[in-house]
Amino acid sequence: MPVDFVLSRRAFLIGCSVAASPLLTPVTFAAASGENRLLVIVLRGAMDGLDVVRPVGDANYAALRPTLAADRPLDLNGFFALHPAAAPLMPLWAAGEMAFAHAVATPYRQGRSHFVGQDALENGTGGAAGDLTDARDGWLNRALSVIPGATAETAVSVGQQRLLILEGENPNQHFFPVSESDLSLQGQTLLAAVNAADPLFAQPFAAGQDLARDTEGMALMKGRENHAQLGHYVAEQLTGPSRIASLSLGGWDTHLRQTKTMTEQLTALSDLVLAVKTGLGRHWGTTLVLALTEFGRTARENGSGGTDHGTGGLMIAAGGALKGGQVWTDWPGLADADLLAERDLMPTRDVRAFAGWALRGLYGVEASAISQVVFPGLDMGSDPALLL
Repeated sequence: MPVDFVLSRRAFLIGCSVAASPLLTPVTFAAASGENRLLVIVLRGAMDGLDVVRPVGDANYAALRPTLAADRPLDLNGFFALHPAAAPLMPLWAAGEMAFAHAVATPYRQGRSHFVGQDALENGTGGAAGDLTDARDGWLNRALSVIPGATAETAVSVGQQRLLILEGENPNQHFFPVSESDLSLQGQTLLAAVNAADPLFAQPFAAGQDLARDTEGMALMKGRENHAQLGHYVAEQLTGPSRIASLSLGGWDTHLRQTKTMTEQLTALSDLVLAVKTGLGRHWGTTLVLALTEFGRTARENGSGGTDHGTGGLMIAAGGALKGGQVWTDWPGLADADLLAERDLMPTRDVRAFAGWALRGLYGVEASAISQVVFPGLDMGSDPALLL
């Protein structure tokens, strides 16, 4: 589940400490040799890929989303269009430095649980039935053992919790600013569940949540500054000894008021990615950014102006090393008969394969090591040609 932080100026001055924010969770760095760089962003909360990259060319799309599809998205290729809040990223698309993989997922299918879905994404295991192993390590940590020249000596995680994606035999240092900590989003979610079960507390708690969201909205500009600052900090690490970084952004769970939330989320993500590009300078040309989420959301919008937990989702890719300007997909269609259980976008590709091909292209990792060590049992399929 999401754990959220806000960056403060004092935090950066004392070593990029991280405090409470609706968008930011732990940042982790690991050292590797060479000039190629990889940034993996975990988008916690199940980002709605059908809203971010909209299949407007599918005849069934508009009817499934009469409210969410009402604004004017930005054309990508005649069939897909980008959410208008992601407009700052359009120059990357035009320059071939942004791409997307649609209708993708991990093997996880059983319960659409954030907890299990995020573990599946970060652990990277799971067979054809989506069964997870008991392993408590992450695929990016396992990758460090097969990337030539990689070392864990300079690895560090920053934030309230360590990221599972980089947990494992290759140790990480961890910095946690206790004095600036707030209740984690796990705690908030559990508290909401407890209150929702009691009629005496359900309505007051919901009202309090609305007030908190309104207060957060007043601080939006400050939040934008924070995410840009985070991006510059990540870039600083990637121009030093680090070559691989991972961070997470929470807040993508959009059961209600999705239009407002998605606008804020995509604004923050855009600010972060563009700050990374600016901070990297010439090193942007050897950088790949992958933004992954635990699963997608329902094809149909719900009655609360949002969407519920689904299956098929979206991967966002950016970077100067990327062969962008395209949407990789085996598009399944949105007719009722094409949906998974008549409710979700049908996943047609394993999102882990894209990460595997990225590791092969950036660091020369053997395909056998990817399918046996990094993502055990993964069928990588054909090369999607991610990189230039």
